[in-house]
Amino acid sequence: MSTIELKRSMFHEAVSKSPSFISGVCSFAKREFRDALSSKWFLLYTLAFTILAVGVSYLSLSGVGSHGFAGFGRTAAGLLNLIMLVVPLMALSAGAGSIAGERERGTLLYMLSQPVSRTQVLLGKYLGLGVALVCSLCIGFGVSAAVLAWRAGGVGVGSYAMLIGFTSMLALAMLSLGILISVVSRRSSVATGIALFVWLSLVFVSDLGLMASSVLFKLRVQEIFALAIVNPLQSFKMGVIVNMNASLDVLGPVGAYASQTLGDALPWILGGTLGAWIIFPLGLSILLFSRRSSV
Repeated sequence: MSTIELKRSMFHEAVSKSPSFISGVCSFAKREFRDALSSKWFLLYTLAFTILAVGVSYLSLSGVGSHGFAGFGRTAAGLLNLIMLVVPLMALSAGAGSIAGERERGTLLYMLSQPVSRTQVLLGKYLGLGVALVCSLCIGFGVSAAVLAWRAGGVGVGSYAMLIGFTSMLALAMLSLGILISVVSRRSSVATGIALFVWLSLVFVSDLGLMASSVLFKLRVQEIFALAIVNPLQSFKMGVIVNMNASLDVLGPVGAYASQTLGDALPWILGGTLGAWIIFPLGLSILLFSRRSSV
């Protein structure tokens, strides 16, 4: 029996025993999680992120006075820009290849021929990929934290745990966007290309475009802040800085305005923005996928 036939047999057996909606979603999630763990992208992304995170940990511990909170705090600050580059790329590429890849291989038609709904298929794939992504990130963060705890103790670990939580939210938000791209794309190569374009736009073009727009249209600080938090990466960065009890004044007038105007509500607004990026693209993906008459 070939590998594809074996996977189909295991999948059919799992689905046939899962009549309810929740159990159907869990069946797809387990399958997707197993496939992710055995895929090359999971291993490569996990290895790359772990190496980079440990490298930043060693750099944060170098020099005089890098003990206690300086170890975890400096590592969290150092990882911030790394996370904004690597994590969206990981999540977008993983999500972009999910539905489009199954469609191109012809396995999506087989899935939809089972006694399950399209919503179960999509939610199951999202859940499985999301757990795999978070596990990949936690491995990198865990090895880095072990290095820090060994060299600098455990003081300031709360800020590091907060960084892990926000990073997981960012990964899930970008995964939702990747799933949406995959749903509307017919081929995995097209979906991957669109995902890379979105990644470049969020990481590089949005910052440059915001700066140019503020100068060209003479935007007020309130308008610049509103445009900034629309970008999930900027919401992530400001959320991490605020929850580390650091001042947003380092971001200039926009950060000072946000701190003074919104006060204690600012962390909730930034966290809610990331939450919206998780929910809305995923909800739109479910709506579009459910209404498709063809595979």
